[in-house]
Amino acid sequence: MMFCSLQASQDQVIHPKLYTLLRFPFDDESTDVWGMHQPVQPDGRTVQYPRDPESGLIWPAAEGLGHLTACIHWEAGEYTEIRDQFVRDPLGVPDTTATDHRAPSPGQQFFTKHHEIIVRPGVPLGLFVYHNDSKPRKVTYAQLKLSIHPLAVPGGDHGSAADC
Repeated sequence: MMFCSLQASQDQVIHPKLYTLLRFPFDDESTDVWGMHQPVQPDGRTVQYPRDPESGLIWPAAEGLGHLTACIHWEAGEYTEIRDQFVRDPLGVPDTTATDHRAPSPGQQFFTKHHEIIVRPGVPLGLFVYHNDSKPRKVTYAQLKLSIHPLAVPGGDHGSAADC
């Protein structure tokens, strides 16, 4: 299994009624030994957190069943709806999945989510958030995690520990 765990504890301002890709620093990861979230992108361009939106991408290191998890903390606000979704290729042709629409509770908003999808190298993943307050609001903390379980080929090689 391959794993990438990102966290951002710096406030991110989210403008109303606009899906926004959350960004993650390159030096605060819990785990990225497979190089799925690096400042040097697969196209060779170097990006900076938080300036560049590419700092919100995880680039899967292998094809497989991707287990995505997220944790999102919003500041208190005058929301009537908060949304979040996982997305393939968020800066290209977005393919969204696991969109949650949430009615907020009083005070701050703390959410977690989990979803499974097929992931492939060359197709980055990200986490979009949205709110409908009348003014910008902050995501005060976020996590995005991907674990990849290689797919077994029916009747073929089912892999070994060295393949993980």
